[in-house]
Amino acid sequence: MRSWGLSAVEQDEVWQRWRRGESLRLIARRLGKRGPSVRAFVLQTGGVQSPPSRRAARALLLAEREEISRGLAAGNSCRVIAQRLGRAPSTVSREVARNGGRRRYRAQAADAAADRRARRPKPPKLVLQPRLRAVVEDKLALCWSPQQIAGWLPLAFPEDPVMRVSHETIYLSLFVQSRGALRRELQRCLRTGRAMRYPRASASPGPRSAPRRRADQRAAGGGRGSGGAWPLGR
Repeated sequence: MRSWGLSAVEQDEVWQRWRRGESLRLIARRLGKRGPSVRAFVLQTGGVQSPPSRRAARALLLAEREEISRGLAAGNSCRVIAQRLGRAPSTVSREVARNGGRRRYRAQAADAAADRRARRPKPPKLVLQPRLRAVVEDKLALCWSPQQIAGWLPLAFPEDPVMRVSHETIYLSLFVQSRGALRRELQRCLRTGRAMRYPRASASPGPRSAPRRRADQRAAGGGRGSGGAWPLGR
C-alpha cells in the first residue's frame, strides 16, 4: 500500500480521525498535508483500514535467513543448516533455490522477496507475461472461447511452460480484475458480439404466446374466470 508521503504515525492518526467522522479536508489541514494526498491514501483501500500484514508461523524469519546466509558462506550444506535451524532440509533448499542459489543468496533480499510474494492481490499472469497476453488477445478477437484458448496453448507451445493459462484466469482478467490485463474491446465482444452456438427454432412459440393461449381457453369456457368449473381429478 502506498504511503503518499505519510509516516506510520500520521497514517494511524488519519485512520483514527477518519473513524471519528472527520472530513478528509479537515484531516489534511490538521496534519499539515496536501488534501489530494490524504484523499488518495484513504481511498486506495476503499476507505477501510487494511489489517497489518502477518506472516504464517511456519514462514522463515529474517534471523533464520541470516543464519542460512552465514551457513552458505561457510560452505555448509542445506541439510546441516536445516538441522541447526530445526527446519526440514527441503525448506532450506527451496529457500536458497528461489533466491539466487548458493552464490547469490542474501538474507535481506530474500526476506523482501518473501514479503512481496505474500502480498495480495497479486498481479494477473496476463499482465506479467506480455507474449502470452498477445496470443490470448488475438484468439479472443477471433471469437475463440477461453476454454478453447486454454486447451490450444499446450498444443501450440508444448515446450514453453510460460505459455499456459487457465480459462478461469482469462475470465477473471476480462470481467473481475479489470486492471488492464486485456483490451476493453475484447470484453465487449465476448458480452454482446459472440455468435450463438445453437440458434433458436423458429417454429417454437415465444414466451409472449402463453398469455394469449390462456385468454383463448377462458373465452372457450374452460378457464377460471368463465364461470365454469375445472374438471375434477381422476
